[in-house]
Formats: sequence, C-alpha cells, structure tokens
Amino acid sequence: MLLSILIPAYGEEKTIGEVLRLVAAIETEPLGFEKEIIVCDDGSKDGTIAEVEKAIAKDSRIRLVKHPMNRGKGAAIRTALAEAKGDYCLVQDADLEYDVDDYPALLGEISKGAEVVYGSRFLQRRWPEGMQLPNFVANRLLTTTANLLYGLKITDEATCFKVFKTDLLRSFNLECEGFEFCPEVTAKIGKRNIKIHEVPIRYTARDLAEGKKIHWTDGFEAIWELLRQKRK
Repeated sequence: MLLSILIPAYGEEKTIGEVLRLVAAIETEPLGFEKEIIVCDDGSKDGTIAEVEKAIAKDSRIRLVKHPMNRGKGAAIRTALAEAKGDYCLVQDADLEYDVDDYPALLGEISKGAEVVYGSRFLQRRWPEGMQLPNFVANRLLTTTANLLYGLKITDEATCFKVFKTDLLRSFNLECEGFEFCPEVTAKIGKRNIKIHEVPIRYTARDLAEGKKIHWTDGFEAIWELLRQKRK
C-alpha cells in the first residue's frame, strides 16, 4: 500500500528540513506502506520553499505544491490531498511538536482494518508536555463538544496526527480554509457513524515565540464549526 503524508507549511524554514528528514527516515515499509511526502507551501515569505527544495534534491519521494498567497492550514491540506496517490493519507505538521516514531502505532491500526485513526496526546499524558492552560482548556472543551454532538468517544479531537483512507477523506468534500479542518472532518466522520480509532502519541508543544500559529481562541472557531456542521 502507498501512504501519502500531507504536510501543510507556512513560515517553517527553521523546522521543515528536519521534519522532512525524520519523515523520510521513519521506516513504514516493514509495516506494508511505501510512502510519498507532499508538502503544500501556503504562501511562505521566508526560506521554507528553499528548505523543501533541498530535501527534494535528496529524496524523490518528496513533492512540493504551492499557494501563491497564505490561505490557511485547511486549504493547504486540501491542496496536498488533491495531489495524493496513496491508499491512505496521514497529516503531519511542519514543526517538531509531534514525533514520527508514533507512525507505527498509527499504521498498526490501519493494518487491522481501521479507516480513520487519530493520535491522542491525552492518552500519552493527562496534560501534554508544554501545553499552556488556555490551550489545554480549549482542547478539552472542543473534544467534549465533538463527543456530545456526534456520539463519539475520543480524547483528542484537535490532534494533528490523523490517518484516513484516502477515498474516504476525499468523499467528505472538505471546504475548510484554516484550522477548522479538524472539526469539519471530525463532524463528517461522526455523521457517518465511522469509528475513530485512537492510539497514544508523544507531543511537545512549542510556544508563540517558537512559531506556534494556533491560538486558544481558535478553539472557539472550531466549536462553532462543529455546531455548523451539525445543522447541515
């Protein structure tokens, strides 16, 4: 099987090179998954593209698509998804908050027949390392809202690490532009009564000074998206 790793990137020149090195190095082949790596640069104005091009020169499995201007994480994921050739897609951030060594656990659930797998930061630790109180509260509220609205039993709705059967993800006809990718896709999974399998993952939060782009206030927009999808 082929795994498409989708990486939205905006202003990540300090980390994208290392992320690509780690993603390329993690051995998915023994688990039955060849891989391709698709980076969507979302209108970066720093050296992000140059770093990706350096990685492409060393590894033909990496591809780059570009937005001429910044549109948002959801739009970047959708653009990368349109280019994906894999049977399954895995969403990977361009920073170093998540650990690629958790890929085997995620893919293990896929090998058992799961269509959707989320990596949960809250199964590894009750309070993920470095997560600020406002972000912790926003994550708890968001997950609780998703569970109540859609009859889910998950612990981490807003996790980056999500794996989907590619045809399934495309069938959702996603419209998201920004960080509402997570609530939109979770809501559409819930409305179809598809089971979300969770595995514990490692996580080390970065702060705004280190380039973190999501704010705790984005949690309210995410809750609104969950409510909006319920009414559709």
